[in-house]
Amino acid sequence: MTGYQAIYQRYKQQILSGNLKPGEKVPAIRVLAADLGVAKKTVETAYNILIGEGYLVSKGALGTQVNPDLQLNITKAPITVPVEDSKLQNLIDLRDNPGFFRLGIPSLDQFPYKKWLLLSGKAIRAMRPEQMLTPPVMGHPPLREAIANYVNISRGLNCSASQVCITSGYKHSIALILQALATRQDKVVYEDPGYFFGQKLLKRIVENLHYVPVDRHGLHVDYLLQHHQHARFVITTPAHHSPLAVTLSLPRRQQLLQWAQERQSWIVEDDYDGEFHYTKKVLPALKSQDSADRVIYVGTFSKTIMPAMRISYIVLPKALVNRFHEAAEIVETSLPLLPQQILSRFISEGHFFKHLKKMRALYQARRQMVLNALQQVYPTQFYVELTDGGMHVVAFLKTGNQDEQLANIWQQHQLLVFPLSAWYAGKSKRYGLVIGYTNIKSEQEAIDALRLPYQQTLALLGG
Repeated sequence: MTGYQAIYQRYKQQILSGNLKPGEKVPAIRVLAADLGVAKKTVETAYNILIGEGYLVSKGALGTQVNPDLQLNITKAPITVPVEDSKLQNLIDLRDNPGFFRLGIPSLDQFPYKKWLLLSGKAIRAMRPEQMLTPPVMGHPPLREAIANYVNISRGLNCSASQVCITSGYKHSIALILQALATRQDKVVYEDPGYFFGQKLLKRIVENLHYVPVDRHGLHVDYLLQHHQHARFVITTPAHHSPLAVTLSLPRRQQLLQWAQERQSWIVEDDYDGEFHYTKKVLPALKSQDSADRVIYVGTFSKTIMPAMRISYIVLPKALVNRFHEAAEIVETSLPLLPQQILSRFISEGHFFKHLKKMRALYQARRQMVLNALQQVYPTQFYVELTDGGMHVVAFLKTGNQDEQLANIWQQHQLLVFPLSAWYAGKSKRYGLVIGYTNIKSEQEAIDALRLPYQQTLALLGG
């Protein structure tokens, strides 16, 4: 096959397969010839044939593009490949697809987009050539400073910017902590029930994994002391347990901190939505009560700003800073600089505090909308144990254990709830639906959504 024929066939194939779309610009003849190492006449001949057959059109000074009027019936195969774990795939679908009651997604309709775009423009215009090098592996220094100031004021911590390590999300944070500190023999304790993705991650990377039950007062510390006293790590969500949303009681906090100090163990505090509290009686972060410096604090902006930004952080005990820095230099890569710069401005200029204040009031109102709607549509099927904050509620089944079947029914109607029982690792379980409320705009919207699976729900649960 001669040169121009090969180029012709490649472009025709790409257009017919849909990889090159109508209206999409193709490289200039001179540019493509130089890139392929062929004569300009070779590319020009191929382009002329494609233009003659109607696949390309020449726009003069605007260049050459795929014919905008080209009509192709293309059925493209899915880009993603389903995972083998059906429960994991189910949660991925709930996370990534549009619908009602999505979990862990901040309010998308009330985000200050104009302010964010303004700060983005400022950050882009302020970029300098030296910032094109590899960013610091521990994170952009002004962002670390802004986060330290924020958690010291808002969550009661007492840390410096040197103790802050920027990561790309919860799973990255947990993996980095264990890579830096854990050995294969170390016992790691996780909550039961516990964050679904956290369970999946720990099962893959921890050989000596165990669980401690959670009740209405949070992590059952007496159980920990009785069965796992020699654990090296405890990973917990003390502000709002995931998924039960209960708060770890003050006596248990003190008991857990004392255990960590005596055993020289580490507590990993996952404060994923601690900013969203709706009463004045709010316990500060567990880390703020940590006089022995045994708590590793993990926070995220996925729940407060947007998941797409992929920025989380770890507040390290002072003794671990150098060790983490070394581990990060060896096993991690730096996060992109531009999002860190934008976020740094968003926090340091006061917009983040203002946004959180607005979201607290909004989420409290939207939670009540969902609770009212749930009571109106299903007054005899569910009950809710109201907690002090968070981003979701758990609608417990009053009778039966069919939450997985019920969740499947609701999901068919784009109600992206999740069965509570699937969050448990052990055999002792509670049953219900985990329901997000942060993107519900009105009580009527919630009522209309809940009525979609009404007949199927009654057929399954009775009522």
